[in-house]
Amino acid sequence: VASLVAISVLVPFIIEKVNISVEKGRKLIDNIFSFFFLLILTVSLITFFLVPYLIPFIFKGFDSSVFPKLITLTRILLLSPILLGLSNFFGSITQVYRRFLIYSISPLFYNLGIILGILFLYPVFGLKGLAYGVVLGALFHLLIQIPFVIKQGMFPKFSFNFDWLEIKKVMILSIPRTFTLGITQITTIFLIAMATFMKEGSVAVFNFSLNLQSVPLAIIGVSYSIAAFPALASFFTTGQKDKFLTEIITSARHIIFWSIPISILFIVLRAQVVRTILGAGEFNWDNTRLTAAALALFAFSAVAQGLILLFIRGYYAMGNTKKPLIIGAVSGFLIVGLSYLFVKIFASCLVFQYFIESLFRVSGIEGTSVLMLPLGYTLAVFINCILLWIYFGKEFIGFTKALRNTLFHSFSAAVIMGLVSYLSLNIFDNIFNLNTTIGIFM
Repeated sequence: VASLVAISVLVPFIIEKVNISVEKGRKLIDNIFSFFFLLILTVSLITFFLVPYLIPFIFKGFDSSVFPKLITLTRILLLSPILLGLSNFFGSITQVYRRFLIYSISPLFYNLGIILGILFLYPVFGLKGLAYGVVLGALFHLLIQIPFVIKQGMFPKFSFNFDWLEIKKVMILSIPRTFTLGITQITTIFLIAMATFMKEGSVAVFNFSLNLQSVPLAIIGVSYSIAAFPALASFFTTGQKDKFLTEIITSARHIIFWSIPISILFIVLRAQVVRTILGAGEFNWDNTRLTAAALALFAFSAVAQGLILLFIRGYYAMGNTKKPLIIGAVSGFLIVGLSYLFVKIFASCLVFQYFIESLFRVSGIEGTSVLMLPLGYTLAVFINCILLWIYFGKEFIGFTKALRNTLFHSFSAAVIMGLVSYLSLNIFDNIFNLNTTIGIFM
């Protein structure tokens, strides 16, 4: 629901109106804010009453005794998409005026709220305190952007006098975009549901590795695609297609340049990364090895995920949301289908099972079937990226040729760097104490 007022949809509309006059920009903001705020509230309220029926249906692998807690936590967390939806709306305004710092630090405040929930609310409210922390983080995510919006004179006014023509234009683009974003969330839920049927702890392994691989994605892929989007929308709406293509190529080069080396480092140093961040308390060495293997499989797709975000925003800047939706839907089906297929092959083919366990050094550990989920995810993401790349290359001649050297140079340098890093581990493990967090980090 929050994606209905997402940056990738609203920015081109706001830029178009502001270029005509500031007053038209304000009217559009008031109109869209009023309608979509009511829509988000309505959908969240409906979901609130449907949760008791959805939870048992989706997570059949869980013990039914945990359902009441899941239902309560989900209902609390429904406040989060409302606040994040409003934050996305205000984020569109900050992006139009290219105040990237404000938008970039909002996730930090979101995490701050979660941390405060862990430190102060969890001891008082238990698991509910963690959910309250997420809601608090979403509130911080929203509040950090409001002062700038007010300063620009763009803070929306609530009104029931809707301009249905403008709302229809936004909806035509928003609905496909919402489904595109929703596909990612739905496929993740499916994968988690599959993990509930595996060994206890598989859900945690999947979620931990997914969250860890999202860090470089957020720093590189998300950052470059978000920073490029206002310029892309502006260039396309003003007919400057040459500058549009140049901006896309430049951003793609940066994503490739940074993502491939970081992917290689995450693969080589996967155990060190996991042990530094998670290796404490009940998180033992077997858990570390399994999570590290899953992280490595996710890391293979880092550059593809970053480029997908850029391609999608490029299409959104052009006002084309259908193509990303169709390709995203194919990718979603592939993620679920390939993951399920790999789980079946892993269980029935001992040669394949031995190959995977030996390759990622997880032989002798229970629950290695969870690795089939990131494997299916990564392969499907690569297919998604290739399809978007092919279609984008057809629309903009010279796109692929401009990136060949970057791909080759970055990959070659990353392989050499990965080899040096791997060999260096054999040197530094004799220097630092690997039984301490500081030693592992160093």
